[in-house]
Amino acid sequence: MAEAFGPEVAFEDRWLTPTGDPKFGDYQFNGAMALAKSLKAKPRDIAGKIVAALDVDELVEAPEVAGPGFINLTLRDEFVVAGVRCVVDDDRLGVEPAGSPQVVAVDFSCPNLAKEMHVGHLRSTVIGDCISRLLEFQGHQVSRINHVGDFGGLGLPIQYVRQTHPEAAESAAGFHVADLEAFYRQARQREQEDAEFAAAARQAIVDLQRGAPEVRALWQAFRAESLRHCQEIYDRLDVRLETVGESDYLDELPGLVEELRGRGLITEDDGAQCVFLEGFKNRQGEPLPMIVQKSDGGYLYDTTDLAAVRRRTQQMRADRIVYVTDSRQRQHFEMVFAAARAAGWVGPDTRLDHVGFGMMLGADRRPFKTRTGGTVRLAELLDEAERRALDLIRQRSEAYSSLAQSKRQAQTAEQQTAIARAVGLGSVKYADLSQDHTSDYVFSWDKMLSFEGNTAPYMMYAYARIRSVFGRVGVDPGSVTSGGPQMRISHPFERTLMLKLLQFPEVMASVTETWRIHELPGYLYSLANVFMGLYQDKANWPIVEADADVRESRLGLCAVTARALAVGLGLLGIDVVEEM
Repeated sequence: MAEAFGPEVAFEDRWLTPTGDPKFGDYQFNGAMALAKSLKAKPRDIAGKIVAALDVDELVEAPEVAGPGFINLTLRDEFVVAGVRCVVDDDRLGVEPAGSPQVVAVDFSCPNLAKEMHVGHLRSTVIGDCISRLLEFQGHQVSRINHVGDFGGLGLPIQYVRQTHPEAAESAAGFHVADLEAFYRQARQREQEDAEFAAAARQAIVDLQRGAPEVRALWQAFRAESLRHCQEIYDRLDVRLETVGESDYLDELPGLVEELRGRGLITEDDGAQCVFLEGFKNRQGEPLPMIVQKSDGGYLYDTTDLAAVRRRTQQMRADRIVYVTDSRQRQHFEMVFAAARAAGWVGPDTRLDHVGFGMMLGADRRPFKTRTGGTVRLAELLDEAERRALDLIRQRSEAYSSLAQSKRQAQTAEQQTAIARAVGLGSVKYADLSQDHTSDYVFSWDKMLSFEGNTAPYMMYAYARIRSVFGRVGVDPGSVTSGGPQMRISHPFERTLMLKLLQFPEVMASVTETWRIHELPGYLYSLANVFMGLYQDKANWPIVEADADVRESRLGLCAVTARALAVGLGLLGIDVVEEM
């Protein structure tokens, strides 16, 4: 483009995309239409000039100008084969580590304490873990932060226990998370019925923020038990997190408010200290305040979130901060971002992302609940996933064992349980991550545990089938990829598979730029589909029976495809299994 029109006409990555139909080649450039107005020329003429200036003979066949001005590009077979041979023993599948690694804070999960984690915490936890894994894979320094609400959410149960169980409040010991949740529910009901209790609960939070010892001991006991419960869930999901509570910012809040005041950002409104930001209005069109200190002296989420941004940019020196919460909090974070920039805590080169997600719905397309209409506890959901997966694995194992000529060794109960755990938890994660996170999605046990379609069981099954090839041939996969096998295209779908494998870095780049995480499961599903299409065409694509050189090439394809599935699923937080 620079050769054709000069350096002032900039190329944009979005103009070059994979084609949806192979008859139009492998890639398509559609920027000629976008440039027509600025260049005052017909798109086909623009495309023709670009093609004339191209010097890509080693990469592609002769480029074609099609339709109103598309440029169709077909990679040369030799280039495709050479590319796959380069990544066949590459654990990163061609993804280069970040040239300039960044410090990134990922803020996710973030449950309020004094309650058991429920299904509403699943999406933030799973999506945030995936984002962290993707950034870590790129080589960035990632802090996985669990910013828990350990003040506001604990005021009600603390005050309830102080009033109704004074002996327990005095000992501040022996609580279980189920007790805390019961206290919370009962306190919530009393709050609605008793104005004095509600005022006392609010005061308990203020006293806690001021460090009152009679409140703090009970708060510490509640906090410790709540975090113990959360850690059980995180360990089960294989999610690493560093917990930082609102309480960790307590000493910083008075100074933060004064710093905002010194920068001329504080306006007092009915006794509360507020920040009014340009462009934020309520439904009546009036300026919308961000309250950083209430009239009673207490602080809110706005204040602690601002303190978190300031600490992450000033102390951690974060280049990028990613918040993973439900979409309803988007405006809150937009205001936090705007206030932090106005205060000078966030420079123009620091990127602040809010990754919002929709709700998990039941079959009735309403928020996912138990049959009795209650909240689904996350531990119970994971138990059910493992139980259903175990039933499925046992059924399949019995079906294989009943085959008259089966030489397959029966799985032990321990093997079935381990496989079921991986399949069950993987299915829950994959069902979430394969959806566009900005939308609501319908939770379905039957769909997520199916061995057909874009599901974890299908992906894990595809991986296990590929790995089984090496057992039948009697070859170690590592020996196949060591030094890079000779590769060739001996079947049309082999080229399709090779091209898919080479697109892994493109998918990674797109996902980490846009956080359209579902593109990664979509890519893996497409890759598995192409491979399984070849695998099942045994008449035209034999492996064991093929000539030695063809077998070497096909085993190389098996090895790199299995690695791509394992790496991709691992980035989603899903373990592969060698046998289903």
